[in-house]
Amino acid sequence: MGKGSALSDGLVKKIILSYTYVAIWIFLSFTVIVYNKYILDRKLYNWPFPISLTMIHMAFCSSLAFLLVRVLKLVEPVALSRQLYLSSVVPIGALYALSLWLSNSAYIYLSVSFIQMLKALMPVAVYSIGILLKKDTYKGNTMLNMVAISFGVAIAAYGEAKYDSWGVLLQLGAVAFEATRLVLIQILLTSKGINLNPITSLYYVAPSCLFFLFIPWIFVEYPVLRENSSFHFDFVVFGTNSICAFALNLAVFLLVGKTSALTMNVAGVVKDWLLIAFSWSVIKDTVTPMNLIGYGLAFLGVGYYNHSKLQALKAKEAQKKSQQADEESGKLLGETEGKDGVEGIGKKGDTQA
Repeated sequence: MGKGSALSDGLVKKIILSYTYVAIWIFLSFTVIVYNKYILDRKLYNWPFPISLTMIHMAFCSSLAFLLVRVLKLVEPVALSRQLYLSSVVPIGALYALSLWLSNSAYIYLSVSFIQMLKALMPVAVYSIGILLKKDTYKGNTMLNMVAISFGVAIAAYGEAKYDSWGVLLQLGAVAFEATRLVLIQILLTSKGINLNPITSLYYVAPSCLFFLFIPWIFVEYPVLRENSSFHFDFVVFGTNSICAFALNLAVFLLVGKTSALTMNVAGVVKDWLLIAFSWSVIKDTVTPMNLIGYGLAFLGVGYYNHSKLQALKAKEAQKKSQQADEESGKLLGETEGKDGVEGIGKKGDTQA
C-alpha cells in the first residue's frame, strides 16, 4: 500500500512539474510576443525598427551567454572546430537572423491574432522543406494533412479584417526561414552528435545572428535612426524586453528537456488560442467569425499532425523495446546453450574415465 502510494505521489509530482514547465513557457512566449508588438506597433510605443530590436536581443543574449560560459564558467562550451562552426553554425545563425527580422517586422503590419494563425503553417513548412532536403519522406496522408492546414489558414486570411499583403509576405517568409533553420539543425548538428543547450546555443549562434542582422541594419534602419535625434534609448523597456527574450530561450530548453518537443507543440496551440483571445479582448484587434472558422480547421489539422507524430513515436519506442527484448533473449539462449555444451563435455569425459 505504501509502495503504491509512493508511486502515485511520484506520478502526481511529475505531472505537476510538467504543467509548471508548460505554464512558464506559455507565459514567457506570450510576454515576448505582446511586448514586441507593443514596442514595434506605430499606435503603441511607436518604435518601428524590427532589425534594431532583434539586434538588441542578440547583443544581450550573446553578452550574457559569454559571461556564463567564459567568465563565470557555469556552462561548459562544446568543442567546435572552425570548419564545423562555419559550415554548421553560421548558416543556422543567418537563417535565425532572417526569421527574427521578418517575424518582428510583421508585427508592424498585422495583428497578433492573425500572426498566430499564420504560424499554424509551420508544420507544413517543416515537412515540405524536410522533403526537399531529403530529411523526410513523402507520405500521401501527411501531405493531405498539410493541405488541410493550409486550407484552414487560407480561410482565416480571407476573413481577416485588416489584411495587409506585405505583412503576410513577411510572416510567411519568417515561417519559411524558421522551418529551414529547424531542419538544418537536425541535418548539421544533431546528425553529428552535437547537442547545444540554450546557453551554448546562444553563445555560438547569437553572435553569428547579430553579424547577419548588422548588414541590412546599416542600409535600412541606421540612416533613419541617425536622423531621428529625438529618440532616447529606454533602458527599462529594452532591458526588460531583452531579459524576457533570454528567459524564453531557457524556458524552451526546460520544456523540451523535461517533457518533449511534442509537448511544446501542443502547448503552442494552447498559447495561440490565448493570444487570439488576448488580442481580441485587450488589444481590441478585430477577430472575425471567418478567422475563427479558418483557424479552427487549421487547428484540427495541426492537432491531427501532432497525434500522428505521437503514435509514430510510440510505435518506434515499442519497436525499440521489442528489439532489445529479442537481443536479451538471444544472449540468454546463447549463454544457456554454451552452459549445456560445457556440461555435456564434462559428463562425456567422466564416462570415458
